[in-house]
Amino acid sequence: MAWERKLIRTVRVRNSQKKGVLGKLLTAIADAGGNIGSLVLLTETSQNVVRDITVTAEDEAHLEAILEAMRNNEGTRVLEVRDEVLELHQKGKIAIRSRYPIDSLTTLRRVYTPGVAEVCLKIAKDKSQARLYTSISHMVAIVSDGTAVLGLGDIGPLASMPVMEGKAMLMETLVGLSGIPILLNTKDTEEIIAAVYAISPTFAAIQLEDISAPRCFEIEQRLQAMLDIPVMHDDQHGTAVVSTAALINAARETGTDLNKAVIGQIGLGAAGHAIGQMMIRLTGNPVYGADLSPEALNRFEKAGGIKSNLKEVMEKCDIVIATTGAPNLIKPEMVRKGQIILALSNPNPEIDPDVALECGAAFAVDGKSVNNVLGFPGIFRGAVDANVPRITHEMLLAAAHTIAEMTPPGELVPSPLDKKVHRAVARAVAETAIKQGIARADYVPYVEE
Repeated sequence: MAWERKLIRTVRVRNSQKKGVLGKLLTAIADAGGNIGSLVLLTETSQNVVRDITVTAEDEAHLEAILEAMRNNEGTRVLEVRDEVLELHQKGKIAIRSRYPIDSLTTLRRVYTPGVAEVCLKIAKDKSQARLYTSISHMVAIVSDGTAVLGLGDIGPLASMPVMEGKAMLMETLVGLSGIPILLNTKDTEEIIAAVYAISPTFAAIQLEDISAPRCFEIEQRLQAMLDIPVMHDDQHGTAVVSTAALINAARETGTDLNKAVIGQIGLGAAGHAIGQMMIRLTGNPVYGADLSPEALNRFEKAGGIKSNLKEVMEKCDIVIATTGAPNLIKPEMVRKGQIILALSNPNPEIDPDVALECGAAFAVDGKSVNNVLGFPGIFRGAVDANVPRITHEMLLAAAHTIAEMTPPGELVPSPLDKKVHRAVARAVAETAIKQGIARADYVPYVEE
């Protein structure tokens, strides 16, 4: 839920070497509503200083207003405006590389013919050997049809590729898994299921990504029933795990007993439905669910929830979680004193946290801190290491509790770049699988190479 659509630009400026020019420039950027990132000193002479300044804007019009303010600053000349995000994406962000250099005929004969034939025959006799003698043991398919990409909606599979590459980068960087983007040029449920089933021998796990509801529920459920490797829709369960961790910490900070609190989930799409389900399993109590779709409400009721609506949730619930994508849906007058409110839609939450706190909420946050990158890398690493056939609800709850436990004091969740967190999540997931008796391999905890 931590997606924000912003424009990031690097602006190269030449400032005259006079006192106060830089300070006034930064003030001008801030006054124009720009967010200032890094400042990099490039050259300095007795007359001028050249710097790269990273600024973030809401949209093109806002960016132009910021640039105009910079141009109008006395002593400043804007030399260049670069889009380093686009530059970084040129030729893609990932690549498959050989682990061994082929620098001799001896090596060639070992990695290819004739030596490779012996390995093929070994696997043909015992398929389990593929985990030992091929890359399958660390390959995860990242599958999307591009129908629910970030907050952009149905932009198609090709346009989703930068997101899938990003997921692959995070998997490799944080837990050493090789994520392989798979773009499917179809929205047909049967075709998606058939395609993923057909390619599944290549992978140790399947991560479904950015597939719209309600199709995502059936696709995940049926594929998991057909395959003996883990299948997880990250928009559902990755988001639910991190949201649950955030709620555990919010409850701890406010002294709220989750087992006694009345919980409401507003918005029952992919993320909302999964969060509601996880709350039910975490507390053992039903959760109130609100959505405009009768189908979504029926699905939630079958999962153990209570059909409700926005008004009832705000009136009855001690804890409110919202994932609707509808800005300002929760009106200030709806907030009850002492409520915990997680308004997770981005870039604009259902209610501004500051407004909710002013109206009496005990705790309120938006979705900027609830980033599912805290969940999926470690969950998949643990599941793959333990060679499980599926990811269970208990494994997901173990991941949520681990994230909550590793959160620094005063924070809602840990830093998504803290590799110790991801290793701990992987270990907790694998150890839970072992306790459940579904691990199919001698578990060796992931250690970064």
